[in-house]
Amino acid sequence: MNVCTSEMGHEGPGIVQDLKDLLRSHRDPGRATEMQAYLKGQFPFFGIPTTTRRSLLRTFLHERQEIPSGQRLREVVRLLWQEPERELHYCAQELLELRLKELGPEDFPFLESLVISQSWWDTVDVLAPKLMGGVLARNPEQLPGKVAEWLASDHLWLQRTALLCQLKWKDRTDLPCLILAIEHTRRSPEFFLRKAIGWALREYAKTDPDWVRNHVARTELSSLSRREALKHL
Repeated sequence: MNVCTSEMGHEGPGIVQDLKDLLRSHRDPGRATEMQAYLKGQFPFFGIPTTTRRSLLRTFLHERQEIPSGQRLREVVRLLWQEPERELHYCAQELLELRLKELGPEDFPFLESLVISQSWWDTVDVLAPKLMGGVLARNPEQLPGKVAEWLASDHLWLQRTALLCQLKWKDRTDLPCLILAIEHTRRSPEFFLRKAIGWALREYAKTDPDWVRNHVARTELSSLSRREALKHL
């Protein structure tokens, strides 16, 4: 794609309306009902499968010869995030992923606003490891402060972000930060935190299985966290 990064083309609201019209034209009411039920009725859907939605977005961007950037990107993402249909939220995240290298620590308030609104595991589990984690991987000095801040917030989805932001860091994982996040949340009754603890440990076990075995052995964890952590060991 010959991507134009200038301010030419549709303004934010125009892009959002055009994309919404495109997705609506591919709606499948039967599948939409199934997708909505899968997320416990949290959000309405057009009923578009992931592969189809991604293909539609690629074609949409290709036809316009541009991917929004800078403040215009943030405007488009905010507007998409305000729409009810979940596929538009997924498109917003995919636009951010396409511009991930342009995001920096100054974007944390913006990204955090996405975590705490329209919140459910399906979006947070992209925002935390891919977007927050992507920015933090390039700015690791920010990690301890952000993890501490998210944990202190007592917000379920920000705390899940603290657990999952290093998910793909492998041998670059900051273990003190991971341990801090686990210690802060391991007694929580929240399913999504217990599950995230196990997921974070299971992922790090691909890098250092002995460390994970030892940490699980000496740490009081919920049965869910423990089971998830040791799933492949």
